[in-house]
Amino acid sequence: MTITTPPTTAAQQFALRRHTPLQRVQHLLHAHPAISPFLVLVIAFAVFSTLNPRFASPNSLSLVLQQVAVIGALAVGQTLIILTAGIDLSVGAIVILAMMLSAKLAEEQGLPAGLAIVLAIAVGAAAGAVNGALVTRLKLPPFIVTLGTLSVFTAVGLLYSEGQSVQATDLPPVLSWTGESFPVGRFRITVGVLAVVLLYLAVGFALAKTAWGRHVYAVGDDKEASRLAGIRVDRVLLSVYVVAGAIYGITAWILIGRAGAASPNAITDANLESITAVVIGGTSLFGGRGAVLGTLLGALIVGFFRSGLSLAGVDDQYRVLAVGLLVILAVAMDQWIRKVRS
Repeated sequence: MTITTPPTTAAQQFALRRHTPLQRVQHLLHAHPAISPFLVLVIAFAVFSTLNPRFASPNSLSLVLQQVAVIGALAVGQTLIILTAGIDLSVGAIVILAMMLSAKLAEEQGLPAGLAIVLAIAVGAAAGAVNGALVTRLKLPPFIVTLGTLSVFTAVGLLYSEGQSVQATDLPPVLSWTGESFPVGRFRITVGVLAVVLLYLAVGFALAKTAWGRHVYAVGDDKEASRLAGIRVDRVLLSVYVVAGAIYGITAWILIGRAGAASPNAITDANLESITAVVIGGTSLFGGRGAVLGTLLGALIVGFFRSGLSLAGVDDQYRVLAVGLLVILAVAMDQWIRKVRS
């Protein structure tokens, strides 16, 4: 995954040399949003390793990777939407709906596991299309749209599943395959973690190397200017919600393997946690700036803080407090970086 920056003219280079050291840092962070979360991740690793050497052990780090896999996957789709200056509060509901559909169809209807997974992805994409259509056709704010569909998709998932879980032992092995682990050196990585890595690589490539990715950034930065430049803004926005929904469908498969069951109560805090990972990862809530690499680092930072503070014996409420302070700091940093002047 690469982060591309616009070419710098000779005049801009001359102006940059006249900036103060603080302004140069501001320009650097504006051009490379992943630097801030990377530094936070390194500092967090050093501090928590000092407080408790067990934190740096392969077993502990492997567990952190497994714990952040689901939220990390959801945060990929959330990143796409936030890059367009939107937000998605329905991510958890879509995942639950897709997960329960695939599990119920496989268990009760005897549907082949592969087809159940494909249908879960299709349901996620369809739910994303509903969100995107409401945003682009009715011109409703993404916050209001996804707040409403959060309740709608949650209700549909609960009604369809009748509020009951499906254990992995009752499902075809392929549906819970993402929970299986394999050794990588001294670490143990699950298939789900590997799937998340591939997801980041694919979306990172699409954003950095394709016309669609450039249009996503352009629309998030300035919709009207993008429209005047010939970009079909509504089509780009709709595609972003559909792709994000498909990613949530893939996450449903990963979640079954991670949780060892398909449960309508599997991820109650998914909406806020996915937004947290994106914001801490340096993606601007105002759109047009950020990268999935930063989101991956943001998800790892949250995982590091929770695991490190737990090993240090810190009360769970203080762990929640620490993550909240990180979010406020990240947003404040974003506001400062957005004031960059050439």
